[in-house]
Amino acid sequence: PILEKYGREGVAALRAYTPKDTGATANAWGYRINTDSKQSTIEWYNSNVVSGVNIAIILQYGHGTRNGGYGRGIDYINPALSDIFQRMAEDVWREVSQ
Repeated sequence: PILEKYGREGVAALRAYTPKDTGATANAWGYRINTDSKQSTIEWYNSNVVSGVNIAIILQYGHGTRNGGYGRGIDYINPALSDIFQRMAEDVWREVSQ
């Protein structure tokens, strides 16, 4: 349940921080919880792909443009998730150390 909580909070934070033109990228965030015998992880993903290019990634890191220019990246993913990571680490530590 704790990972579900932070998965949802991460999606909300990513939606809020994603640069918006049409809103398609901001509204395309989701998450998966992956569990195996040794660990559980949260994977946040963005499903807005245009012509094989994940738009969230090029917004974050930048990209070449059609006319030979460069679209500068905006670091929005790290600020969106930094508070989530901190709170999640504290909550998980509390849960496993009880």
